[in-house]
Amino acid sequence: MKHEIDLSLYSIRTDLVIDTITQEQASLVTEKKTAYDAISVSEVNIDSKNSALLGKKEGKYITIKFEDVTDHVNRANLIEVVTQELRELLDYLHIAPSDKCFVVGLGNRNSTPDALGPKTLDQCFITKYLFDMEGAEVEPGIRNVSGFVPGVMGSTGIESSDVILGIVEKTRPDFILAIDALASSSMERLSKTIQMTDTGIHPGSGVGNSRKEISQATIGIPVIAIGIPMVVDLATIVSDTIHYFLRQMSYNKENYSKGSHKLTPVTARNYLKHQEHLSKEEKEKLLGMVGTLSEEAIKSLMFEVLTPIGFNMMVTPKEVDFVVDYLSEVLGKSINQSLHTKSLSN
Repeated sequence: MKHEIDLSLYSIRTDLVIDTITQEQASLVTEKKTAYDAISVSEVNIDSKNSALLGKKEGKYITIKFEDVTDHVNRANLIEVVTQELRELLDYLHIAPSDKCFVVGLGNRNSTPDALGPKTLDQCFITKYLFDMEGAEVEPGIRNVSGFVPGVMGSTGIESSDVILGIVEKTRPDFILAIDALASSSMERLSKTIQMTDTGIHPGSGVGNSRKEISQATIGIPVIAIGIPMVVDLATIVSDTIHYFLRQMSYNKENYSKGSHKLTPVTARNYLKHQEHLSKEEKEKLLGMVGTLSEEAIKSLMFEVLTPIGFNMMVTPKEVDFVVDYLSEVLGKSINQSLHTKSLSN
């Protein structure tokens, strides 16, 4: 009996373009060199043809992957890399040092995994009031920067894009930086990936609550969206666990005869970088029909199982309280160093 799953019927929640690229589309990804082994940067440029295939808007997507952000050395290195990438994106969009910036902190401050935007704005140097003061002289190298947290529609009753459009029409900034928490379809990327893009953003899209688009097409000025995945859905967790199980079994199989493997405690065996080499027959023996399915098919199956009964919950790491503080610090300092050429301190 042949079992097939129509993947088009189910949509795995992700805001990251890197999640949607298959092995056959790997040529779209350009890996960029960084000074740090623990930080990798990739770039994807999507044209009209690939936009339809990937379900993502045309434009440039920069993905920065990193390790533990709670380590102060890793954090300092990450700030350096993010600053450089954001500066290059500003140059790519021909944004001049004198152009006025409007920083928007999207999200809900009262919901920790969704507080990345508001907390990042807290770290940004807001300078517009200095430029608006009559007779005041602002030092060269300091950009005109304004900021706002529009809140969420559930609290205000107003679309964030409508609030932003009203402010833009009144204050006339030249470009927008929109910061938001994202969703990923990979546990490995949770709170360890930054995506920057010139395509704008759909607030709430990652958690199935998509609001009006915030982009140059809707606002009228360039919109750079910066986000970090802070949640994954339960279907992703279950399917990734199956994938990790198969990888662990392959790792154990290939290392079973090694003395060092036998002496290493089970809890200390890190197999994440191991390439799984189990045959189709071995997978079927371990997991039955599920073992014969592709990774994408397993994710779609878990989505199909959990969604109708309301159990496909959105999940965030237990340490999210302090991780979001560190991540907002990284984004805030990187934005400050990218927008202002003059050295500033908190």
